[in-house]
Amino acid sequence: MADPVAVDPFDLPEALGTADVVWRADDGLTGHLVRGTLEPTGGDPLPCDLLAVDDAYPLPVADEGTRLVVHQAWRHGQVHLASYDGRVTLLVPGTAFTAEVVLDAVSRFAKALGAAPSSYAVLLRLGS
Repeated sequence: MADPVAVDPFDLPEALGTADVVWRADDGLTGHLVRGTLEPTGGDPLPCDLLAVDDAYPLPVADEGTRLVVHQAWRHGQVHLASYDGRVTLLVPGTAFTAEVVLDAVSRFAKALGAAPSSYAVLLRLGS
């Protein structure tokens, strides 16, 4: 996996902070990476993935510095945003995802944009 590039939430499309938005998973919650898309009402879809940074087998998903920043942000009620290969990615502590962690990450993302978390919805897929 390529090195992450930090993303400023205010560099993202304005519709993500002003419209109703659905984060839609492309697959089920298997593994440390869940690909998805942000779909704001009246706006263009934006690829947006979730990455659990603590998975280390067979190779580490993220370096120590990235994991430290992610854990610090999470501890303070925030989510770390980065870009991997041009895709916005929400980085979270852990090795895998549950529905609860996905909801928490998307809620923190909405807050980072100045949006009400209630303006966001999450659509999960069953299986892989």
